[in-house]
Parts: sequence; structure tokens; C-alpha cells
Amino acid sequence: MEIRAGGREDVAACVRVLAELPDFFTPDTHDALAAEMQTGHTWVAESDDGGVCGFVHATRRYPASAEITFAAVLPDCRRRGVGRALVAEALSELRRDGVVVVEVKTLDASSHHAPYAATRAFWENQGFVQIDMIDPLPGWQPGNPSAIYVAALGVSR
Repeated sequence: MEIRAGGREDVAACVRVLAELPDFFTPDTHDALAAEMQTGHTWVAESDDGGVCGFVHATRRYPASAEITFAAVLPDCRRRGVGRALVAEALSELRRDGVVVVEVKTLDASSHHAPYAATRAFWENQGFVQIDMIDPLPGWQPGNPSAIYVAALGVSR
């Protein structure tokens, strides 16, 4: 596996990853990802056969903050360190670029949607801490409470 910077040429491959994860990403997110990948930063994981097996996309919100807006790994590549490696690379590069805090949103535990328990555990294992829950989050359907997580990459004061 190799982690590399992603670009516009990787949009279709990253959208295919989302399509393989219907419990986590609805079809409307495919277009949102394609649009977001025109800006921001994307990191992709290539499997040994050269195909994209996962990716992380981050958008700079302000000079010292960013949000990971998409992160996904193909089902057959999960639990192999792909997501961990992608997030580590993304956080390292964002830190080098002056980012001191990174946000990520996911489905809150109060939704009782079982597949997301592992997602929340993943982010917590990467050093993210839940700081809030918002329902409805603008852009999300009511009844899908958003857990807001953050990770500090540096000193903010």
C-alpha cells in the first residue's frame, strides 16, 4: 500500500469507494465529494495492484483549522491500517501547513445506527475528541444527529 496526494484524476476512484459503503454514504454524497475534490486536499491509499482502496479529503476552513469532510476505505481493505495511515498522513501534512485543529463530523451514538459505533471508535483512536452533538446539522436530515469531533495538532494560544 502507498499513500500519496490525490488529485482530480482520482475523483472517479474515490466516488467508487463511497459507492461500496452504502451504510455510510448516501448517493448524494458522491456528487458532494466530486465537487469538494476540486479544492482542498485529498490523500489516497493505493493497493498493491494500483487501485484506490481508500482516501481522506480535508478542507481548510480558516488559516489554523481544517475539516476532514470525507474518509473512506473499501470494505475488504478495512482493519489493515489503511485508514490509520491515511489519517496520519493527512494530519501530518495539515500540521506542517500551519493547521492547529482539525474537525470531523460523523453520526452520533444517540442515533443507535450500529455501523457507526466502529466509525466513532476509529476517530477516537486517532486522537479525536467529541465536543458536541448537533441535530439537525445544516445539510443533514433531521434525526441524523452529528457528532462533532476535534483533534489538536498544535498549540492554539
